[in-house]
Amino acid sequence: AAAAAAISEGGWLVVGLGNPGREYERTRHNIGFRVVDQLAAAEGITLRASRKHQGHVGTGRLRLPSGDGPPVVLLKPSTYMNLSGHSVQSVMAYYKIPQDRLLVVVDDLDTPLGSVRLKPKGSAGGHNGLKSIAQCLGGSNAYARLKCGIGRPENGNVPVVDYVLQRFSKGEEASVDDILRRACEVARACVTNGLQAAMNAANAPKKGAAKAGNGKKAKRVDKPS
Repeated sequence: AAAAAAISEGGWLVVGLGNPGREYERTRHNIGFRVVDQLAAAEGITLRASRKHQGHVGTGRLRLPSGDGPPVVLLKPSTYMNLSGHSVQSVMAYYKIPQDRLLVVVDDLDTPLGSVRLKPKGSAGGHNGLKSIAQCLGGSNAYARLKCGIGRPENGNVPVVDYVLQRFSKGEEASVDDILRRACEVARACVTNGLQAAMNAANAPKKGAAKAGNGKKAKRVDKPS
């Protein structure tokens, strides 16, 4: 109860989206899970399975050079992607976290591999996880999302549904490491300094980012649902 009260007084909820199960581990679609896992490890926060919240949940405070930082809740929904909103809504209600302190970490086809973008709101863009969250928030898309670039398929003949459920190649993993590092930095900045300050840092141009596939607009299809 004390932890919940502290979080409700200024804490953020950071959600990483993905699909549960070993077959989906380390796929492009699960980059959100990997970001939350890395952030939890760095901050000494243990993620525990919660049947009540339908996900893996951890609470704690960020580690700052000056000592303990602001409180944070980390969440990896254990529903499939298109039901993520139910888990998010449950945790928000329990910890009394308002929508303006919700940050969702998600894979994004239209962001180049190796880059991250922080947005204060926006449409779901065809992403079933974001659609589910909006539906559970009464149709509102007014919540922050940290988009982790997975790029588009280089081969235009590869269906998006297959592409997002593929694992990153060995050559791409260096860019993935960069995504994980930068996404954790941005999430920390968001929780510590607020959304606007974090956006200024996160959205600055990054040198050497990989190009987003073949430049053709790809239609997102989320599976499994």
